[in-house]
Amino acid sequence: MTSADYKTMTTAEVREDFLAFFEGKGCRLYPSSSLVPEDPSLLLANAGMNQFKEYYQGLRTMREIGATSCQKCLRTNDIENIGDASHLSFFEMLGNFSFGGYTKADAIAWAWEFISSPEHLGLPKDRLYMTVFEDDDEAVELWHAQGVAYDHISRLGADDNFWAAGPCGPCGPCSEIYFDLGPEFAGERPGDDGPRFLEFWNLVFTQYDRQEDGSLQELPHRNIDTGMGLERIAAIMQHQASNYEGDILRSLIAVGEGLADVRYHDSAATDRSLRILADHSRAVTFMIGDGILPSNEGRGYVLRRLLRRAVYHGRLMGIRGGFLTTYSAEVMRLMADVYPALTENRALIEGIITAEEERFGATLDAGEASLTEELSRLGTGEALSGDMAFKLHDTYGFPIDLTCEIAQGAGHGVDMAAFDARMEAQKERARASANRDAWGKAASVWVALSDRVPETQFEGYDSDELAGAHVLAIVDANGQEVSVAHVGDRVDVVLDRTSFYGEMGGQVGDTGKLVGDAVTLAVSDTRHHEGGLVAHVAEVTAGELMVGDMVRCVVDHGRRELIRRNHTATHLLDAALKQVLGEHVSQAGSLVAPDHLRFDFTHFEAMTPEEIERVEGLVNAEVFAAEPIVTQVMGIDEAKASGAVALFGEKYGDMVRVVSTGDADAPFSRELCGGTHAHNTAELGFFKIVSEGSVGSNARRIDAVTSAGALQYVDERLGLLAGVAQSLKCRPADVAARVAALEQELRDTRRQLEDVTTGASTGQLADALAHASQLEGYRCVFAKLKGPSGKELRSVWDAIRDGAGEGPVACVVASSTPDGKVALLAAATDAAVSAGFHAGDVIRYIADKVDGRGGGRPTMAQAGGADASGIDAALAAARELLGA
Repeated sequence: MTSADYKTMTTAEVREDFLAFFEGKGCRLYPSSSLVPEDPSLLLANAGMNQFKEYYQGLRTMREIGATSCQKCLRTNDIENIGDASHLSFFEMLGNFSFGGYTKADAIAWAWEFISSPEHLGLPKDRLYMTVFEDDDEAVELWHAQGVAYDHISRLGADDNFWAAGPCGPCGPCSEIYFDLGPEFAGERPGDDGPRFLEFWNLVFTQYDRQEDGSLQELPHRNIDTGMGLERIAAIMQHQASNYEGDILRSLIAVGEGLADVRYHDSAATDRSLRILADHSRAVTFMIGDGILPSNEGRGYVLRRLLRRAVYHGRLMGIRGGFLTTYSAEVMRLMADVYPALTENRALIEGIITAEEERFGATLDAGEASLTEELSRLGTGEALSGDMAFKLHDTYGFPIDLTCEIAQGAGHGVDMAAFDARMEAQKERARASANRDAWGKAASVWVALSDRVPETQFEGYDSDELAGAHVLAIVDANGQEVSVAHVGDRVDVVLDRTSFYGEMGGQVGDTGKLVGDAVTLAVSDTRHHEGGLVAHVAEVTAGELMVGDMVRCVVDHGRRELIRRNHTATHLLDAALKQVLGEHVSQAGSLVAPDHLRFDFTHFEAMTPEEIERVEGLVNAEVFAAEPIVTQVMGIDEAKASGAVALFGEKYGDMVRVVSTGDADAPFSRELCGGTHAHNTAELGFFKIVSEGSVGSNARRIDAVTSAGALQYVDERLGLLAGVAQSLKCRPADVAARVAALEQELRDTRRQLEDVTTGASTGQLADALAHASQLEGYRCVFAKLKGPSGKELRSVWDAIRDGAGEGPVACVVASSTPDGKVALLAAATDAAVSAGFHAGDVIRYIADKVDGRGGGRPTMAQAGGADASGIDAALAAARELLGA
């Protein structure tokens, strides 16, 4: 590529210019949504339009003419291809969108203005090419009206230039914009397989709704959805042909060069590993920064797979030990100014990466040991089975190319056809699981309601009762909006304001009553829905409720008070865990109920009893100090600057509620929280951790109680202790000592019983030794016992051998066991074997006398039998065989 014919821009400059350009056209700037999408049909955010789905469906309307965003995206369908010069897992997608607000002509004119005008990208017009859908004459003429020559416009078929959400639903033609990299690259025209013409922006004109019969109906309004890969256009603006040559990814490649002491472009294999490390490290950093934790399913599995693939390629280049945190630090340096959550969650990101690297290092070692063992069983030239290769991949996360490399080093191939078949079957299962109707089934009455009904105002922080709330909507049990509800109907009621707290942030919803002039409803739950709507889940117990009625909200006061206390306890617990375990601790889920609380948090190992005790002590110190709970409403930036903790996955507005405990200048706890809380820590009474355990790798769970729940817990435990003390006939304070004494007594009794059952404490063995038969070159003991099992007969042999003194000795022992079976043992010293004794031959010869079978080595053999009446015959047969 030549560099003299247009200017150079950094990634940050391109991003900023694009967003400012479309804001200037009247589009509203939307921040990037999380990689964890709200849409349940999506595993991860994979396109800029994800957060605008309801607008496409017509369920919501946008007041502005359109929207613009730079969306974090992560796609998983081509992970195996990442490592070439173009594919990425994580990328940023620039987009502008309209839902009837501006036209196709506007979208094309603005796109041309942005890419060609010197005030913006200023790309050479003679190097810009467009493709359109083959029947889209309108798009051809709109591009030509901007000055694009007809020979720079190509018509392509539906596979290239027609976008569809699925077999049915929104669809429409699209137009792609290409940049000519130059004649030194292969390719004749846009759409060719060659790399010369690089597509960097796709303008989708969604105007149809495809029906089940395939027919296309016009949508109520035409939509605009454009997507421009930031990495791709940034590479073009930096006069490069590859995503990985752009400033951000090239900086990450440089990290790998330094760690492995290699140089980019020295070899194809090294280049591939460097690109994989650059891509995967950025993806991993952003995923953890958005609250995704490694696991064996879903998006957690994607994270773990990317992380492990990166570690493996680091090993390929000779990097040993933990190294991915070096990459994450560089990602933060490059991108945290745009995505500040990266540095806000630095401790968590670094902690998770470090723990996973260590875990995968051990996994790689285990997988390699398993592979080596399997290879040792193969014959010369025999291939490793595809099933085994897949097991290593699926169970150990062992990369197939590493399996092939090790197998080839040992002189074996790998049945790749069988492996590929297993992989394809797994992918098919994943596709089937993910291929839900993302456009039809996710729609609900609540999305449509939220577009016309204002957000429910919560006014229950200071009072449990509220008069004069208006009924704005009623939704029946079938999810349909109705205007009236009768006695016995179970409905969701939406009010303009309420004192009921809707389940959110882990806090369960309130219960209570809605009371009108001639109607009463029993509220069993309160839930949040789209657009800030609060649904009172209720049954009409008297009268009739109609939209427009006025009701009084009455929350169950006692239940609310217990919930308040447990919610405050979660804040104190979070702060205490950070003090004891480290700043990497982050809330990963919670339940705040009236009788207990549950708190999930990120941590890499089980807490020790000492750590649990310290956490309890810190929380109870705050409780006993009777610290006030202070709530303030402030701007989000001011709140974060004050040190307030924000939770993963929570959306915060410009103004937020901050809850603090303790000293105003240096509070023990300070969090962004919309929930209800105690007024003073003393209301908690005391705090007790009931259990601590794992809920997955890198995640722990604490169950705890306060207030009435703590009192109930203590009463139950004291009751149990009193019952145990009564059974042991001792005081409660002496239970531990009494149990210890009983344990010692039990151990002593077991030893005595073992001695009795093996005959070691009786004269049986001494008598048997005294009557041992002298055979040619050794003495042989024949013994009939009662009690010992087959396993215990080994102890009998030890006693015979030890009691025989010097000289070769052997034995044949038969025992009738407590369950009515027979155990046979033949054993001998090496000297006795040399003299002619063979334990295996003896057991095989006599086992049928007791209806059994067995065998073994010359020095020891055993058998089991079902007929105890044959013991004497078995011993007689042994004597006969040995000539005793």
